[in-house]
Amino acid sequence: MADNQHLIGIDIGGTKCAVVLGKYNGEEINIINKITFPTQIAKGPEYILNEIKAAVHDLIKDISKSAIAGIGISCGGPLNSKTGTILSPPNLIGWDSIKVVELFEKEFGIKTYLQNDANACALAEWRFGAGRGLENVIFLTFGTGMGAGLILNGKLYSGTNDMAGEVGHIRMAGFGPVGYGKAGSFEGFCSGGGIRQLAITKALERLQMGELVSFCNNINDLESITAKTVSDAAFAGDELAKSIYEISGEYLGKGLAIMIDMLNPEAIIIGSIFTRSRDLLWPAAERVIKAESLSYSNAVCKILPAQLDEYIGDYAALAVALNN
Repeated sequence: MADNQHLIGIDIGGTKCAVVLGKYNGEEINIINKITFPTQIAKGPEYILNEIKAAVHDLIKDISKSAIAGIGISCGGPLNSKTGTILSPPNLIGWDSIKVVELFEKEFGIKTYLQNDANACALAEWRFGAGRGLENVIFLTFGTGMGAGLILNGKLYSGTNDMAGEVGHIRMAGFGPVGYGKAGSFEGFCSGGGIRQLAITKALERLQMGELVSFCNNINDLESITAKTVSDAAFAGDELAKSIYEISGEYLGKGLAIMIDMLNPEAIIIGSIFTRSRDLLWPAAERVIKAESLSYSNAVCKILPAQLDEYIGDYAALAVALNN
């Protein structure tokens, strides 16, 4: 791709959508403008896609199409990146077999590319964040869910049908919090929803014994617990809250040890909750990694927080356009 070319990034999420205009100078992408709006799922995919199209038209109204190198779309899976089709993501009800690449290429006459959000984030952190200059990188989402994007030998690896990196589905224990439709899964222990489930269980145990819980006043308040309320309590010194994050950290360590042994990466970059709560998670995770992983593989692998922080969704969508 030539330097000083514009790129369009589209981040389609279950809660909000973002359309971003960026410019690539050969090393960095500078974000020029951005439009965001809520994803009104109830109005259906056609309504939301029309909102996205309108936002793209607005962002490029003063730019020649010949100056735009591509459009990148980041969206939760499952999807087919080869055909450019979104295939019924659980957070986008009604988005069944949406040929989104075809729609945007027809609308704008600009080459368009699609990747799942974990892959897109892996590309972004590899090109512009903590993985810059490395050849073998794993990116873990650790947010609402747990997924991985894989950069292997300097290329994105998405598998036979775009299902590579679905590490959240790995069973880590015979019983435990539910994530990715499986009790005791990696996502169950290492995601915002999983930490919430752990906290509800632990808080209920204490409350039923007549003990106080700093992040939950009574049984009626259990549903108000979130991963953030627990982390806030843990950072304030609450021992129960700290123990919940320690459990999550232990299973994070188990999952990381498996990936270190299987893929021998230079770095595993972890986003979202890990970047905010690293001090709560890492001591237990590090202890387990040292006990479980091959020492030669562990010695060459760095565990890093994501660098792009709250802007990662913007860079991820732009990186999809840049990667093709």
